[in-house]
Amino acid sequence: VRLVESGGGSVQAGGSLDLTCVASEYPVSIYCMAWFRQIPGKEREEIARVRLNGYTTVSDSVKGRFTASRGGDTLFLRMNTLIPEDTATYYCAAPEPYRAECAFTRFGQGTQVTVSS
Repeated sequence: VRLVESGGGSVQAGGSLDLTCVASEYPVSIYCMAWFRQIPGKEREEIARVRLNGYTTVSDSVKGRFTASRGGDTLFLRMNTLIPEDTATYYCAAPEPYRAECAFTRFGQGTQVTVSS
């Protein structure tokens, strides 16, 4: 199974970025996909998850600024009103194949987002 993120980059505070994660080699549709982010020296933080039926939850730290969605097994993250504290490596995550739960054990390689003030 593979998860490949794209769309990271550098942006000034107040700007926007879109991230995309493409999952491949999953034998069945993925029940639940998520976005995590990690700042060096800190724990990886889940910021959004989207179930196959479209039900979405977003963490308080990004609520109102970030929107997660998916189309099939492609996951999206629209990030608006970015602040320097959003600087991190962003990861796409999914469960093991056939697992109908939001237990994330598979991660992509990550994409860097840098927000300058």
